[in-house]
Amino acid sequence: QMWEEAIALGKELAEQYENEMFDYEQLSELLRKQAQFYENIVKVIRPKPDYFAVGYYGQGFPTFIRNKVFIYRGKEYERREDFEARLLTQFPNAEKMKTTSPPGDDIKTSSGQYIQCFTVKPKLDLPSKFHRPVSEQIVSFYRVNEVQRFEYSRPVRKGEKNPDNEFANMWIERTIYVTAYKLPGILRWFEVKSVFMVEISPLENAIETMQLTNDKINNMVQQHLNDPNLPINPLSMLLNGIVDPAVMGGFANYEKAFFTEKYMHEHPEDHDKIEKLKDLIAWQIPFLAEGIRIHGEKVTEALRPFHERMEACFRQLKDKVEKQYGARAILSSLDDRRGSRPRSMVRSFTMPSSSRPLSVASVSSLSSDSTPSRPGSDGFVLEPLLPKKMHSRSQDKLDKDDLDKDKKEKKKEKRNSKHQEIFDKEFKSTDISLQQAEAVILSETISPLRPQRPKSQVLNVMSSERRFSVSPAPPSAQLTPPPVTPRAKLAFGIQPNLELNGMSSSENPDVPPPLPLKGSTADYGNLLESQDLISPTTSPPAHQR
Repeated sequence: QMWEEAIALGKELAEQYENEMFDYEQLSELLRKQAQFYENIVKVIRPKPDYFAVGYYGQGFPTFIRNKVFIYRGKEYERREDFEARLLTQFPNAEKMKTTSPPGDDIKTSSGQYIQCFTVKPKLDLPSKFHRPVSEQIVSFYRVNEVQRFEYSRPVRKGEKNPDNEFANMWIERTIYVTAYKLPGILRWFEVKSVFMVEISPLENAIETMQLTNDKINNMVQQHLNDPNLPINPLSMLLNGIVDPAVMGGFANYEKAFFTEKYMHEHPEDHDKIEKLKDLIAWQIPFLAEGIRIHGEKVTEALRPFHERMEACFRQLKDKVEKQYGARAILSSLDDRRGSRPRSMVRSFTMPSSSRPLSVASVSSLSSDSTPSRPGSDGFVLEPLLPKKMHSRSQDKLDKDDLDKDKKEKKKEKRNSKHQEIFDKEFKSTDISLQQAEAVILSETISPLRPQRPKSQVLNVMSSERRFSVSPAPPSAQLTPPPVTPRAKLAFGIQPNLELNGMSSSENPDVPPPLPLKGSTADYGNLLESQDLISPTTSPPAHQR
């Protein structure tokens, strides 16, 4: 489950596949694996193994481990007792030491075997690429991996014992162990190369404890925000142990030990540290508030009295802390976790009197505050469908009236979507006329829901003037009035200079295509039966808007 290491190796392989071997199949498979590794890092909870310091003292051990200390990486969920039992099976004659302090020379020079084992805490060493705060799920890997420094803290009392407050003289003796290599490596254990010791004052210990507590609350809150299905019991125990003073005593012990006039008079150099401790106490309140809010949303009815008591204790604690140390507030990150809407999308608007989309509005490049990216435009481009065949004058007029009526109803229709409201508002404010070709870009859209008409019935459309492009007919043809025909039968004719689908008919204007054999007088519909049937039939002029 060391996916971070697998990703690093995968990047090396990807460089070979892409630039040296040009094996794109292997590259695609490798990139899919890397994507899965990144997803596992964020979503999968990995167990954190413990690390143990083991000292082999006495002349009875082999020379490569005699009087040396090693740091071992335990197995998943392995306790110290289980690890000691596994270790002692290798040296059944060894004696286990009861203390954690370094042994004397008498034990080191004795002929026996003495094993000292205790748990150490790995010290986080983040890589340099993490120059800004990142998710705890990402950082948690480096808390127990790629570590080379380990520490063991042992409490030491100095001065007179204070029965009322044990924190006043509680010093920490911290031993730092540095291994030869980072763990885990090719082995699960490495030799300790250097050891040094530092002492932590009671005030510094209090600051560290408060910082760790705040981090623990914040991390658990983030885990519950990321995964609502987590159990509530660990959160309940953590919050109750901090909020209820009857359990742990809270930070009241720090106030009694360090926030007194006597301590500040005796230790004037600790003024900055005391202010830092006060600030940490004040920052604990917003973290607790967020944790209690999540606890209230997930608590069961059986634990409702427990939650109400915890809320009452928190209100008292909050009033006290804000009165003494001030109020702190954290910005909610819930908005950052919500999925942001896409910056571009395509909507299909349907006219009220039609069952199919008549136009497509493209919403693009909208900024975060819903303002258009181009001046004088709201990002919408209308693309209405254009007529694809020549009707008679009456049919064309009816279709035009219906289309205009539908467009007026569409402009007045209320839209629930925010983009549609912007669209409607922009059209009302600017009063853009459909006759202005400069404001509306027209294009022809063919819907797949309806079969296309024959090319002989489709006219080329001039987008700049929004009218049909019809070449003038000969003077003799213009003088002839169009025949009045029933609406059920449409008369289609071909003018000599009419452009069909961008192709001019002037190549052979005098010879029209021959007509099929006539079986009866009804075969040609309403075509004029003149004396010369092969002459071009005059059709009604195109309707001019």
